[in-house]
Amino acid sequence: MKETEDKSPTAFLDMMWVPVQFYRSIGEDIYAHRSTNPLKTLLLKIYLYTGFINFNLLVIGELVFFFKSLQDFETIRLAIAVAPCIGFSLVSDFKQIAMTNGKKSLIRLLEDLEDMHPKTLEKQKEYKLSDFEKTMRRVINIFTFLCLAYTTTFSFYPAIKATVKYNLMGYETFDRNFGFLIWFPFDATSNNWIYWITYWDIAHGAYLAGIAFLCADLLLVVVITQICMHFNYISMRLETHPCESEKDKENKEFLIGMIRYHDKCLKLCEHVNDLYSFSLLLNFLMASMQICFIAFQVTESTVEVIIIYCIFLMTSMVQVFLVCYYGDLLIAASLKVGDAAYNQKWFQCSKSYCGMLKLLIMRSQKPASIRPPTFPPISLVTYMKVISMSYQFFALLRTTYSDN
Repeated sequence: MKETEDKSPTAFLDMMWVPVQFYRSIGEDIYAHRSTNPLKTLLLKIYLYTGFINFNLLVIGELVFFFKSLQDFETIRLAIAVAPCIGFSLVSDFKQIAMTNGKKSLIRLLEDLEDMHPKTLEKQKEYKLSDFEKTMRRVINIFTFLCLAYTTTFSFYPAIKATVKYNLMGYETFDRNFGFLIWFPFDATSNNWIYWITYWDIAHGAYLAGIAFLCADLLLVVVITQICMHFNYISMRLETHPCESEKDKENKEFLIGMIRYHDKCLKLCEHVNDLYSFSLLLNFLMASMQICFIAFQVTESTVEVIIIYCIFLMTSMVQVFLVCYYGDLLIAASLKVGDAAYNQKWFQCSKSYCGMLKLLIMRSQKPASIRPPTFPPISLVTYMKVISMSYQFFALLRTTYSDN
């Protein structure tokens, strides 16, 4: 018996559901401008700003711990251990700042994409939306799992370990340790009340950093998926257009519509670059050092620390790959438009039609891309360069540490 197909079309907000809900969990409401409850909006803003003030105080504590640990060679490994967490925190912070500053641009971008989104089931089949959505869901699920696994493991492993030792293994004392290396201006382990308040404060800060880091990339995945879907649709329409010689007026109207559609997609890509360019620049600069320090911890630590840092390493590498993969996908989808235009039966059409088609092909030779400042367009080649640079830093660090 065949499974019955879902007859309801996928709304644009359905594709946005995961990043929107996770953002709301830290107080960031992307669609606050549509809210009919101003009190709820105000409370979410207070929750967001309070959380980020707390988070940045913790980051300052990590930085103080880092510089104190650099003073002595005996504690330099602790500085290396906290360095990836500082890098992750700074990238999360900068992504949230970019999101806040570019909120109007983001809203305009999402509203344009929502207007362009195919509304009926028939149209969505033409756009092959289900194929794009299926890939997008898999990517979102994998990256979300890794990112939350990293923050959860770092946050709760010390408490779980201490609880097992104290309650099940007969240890006389409960080890009051934290998952992150942070300097405090007070004794955070002096008694249970201070310890557990501080512990949950750190856990919330870690969750907020993880969500800010995660959701910016999930939004990028949703947006690039949509734009690639539109480029793919343009390519399909161009390649399958019959180009009947006796219908020159209809041919020109069709091509003018496709050119305008193509131009709108290119403008959306520029909006993405305006929103993400600087945060991606910091992301890639930090990624090489971050992967290097994490890899060093994996090679120089105990088994339990290795497992924790392996999750962190996978998260960092998958995040860089994710951005590079979607950058590569965007380049390929936009280049495909020119190939599709050339593959149609243009030789049956009028000279003026061919002239317009030539302009479309020429424009498509400069592909749409994600471009951080001073960086070439992001693609899978970028990923290989980041990994190569990380290995070079790692080899230098290992050599320097071994010589001393």
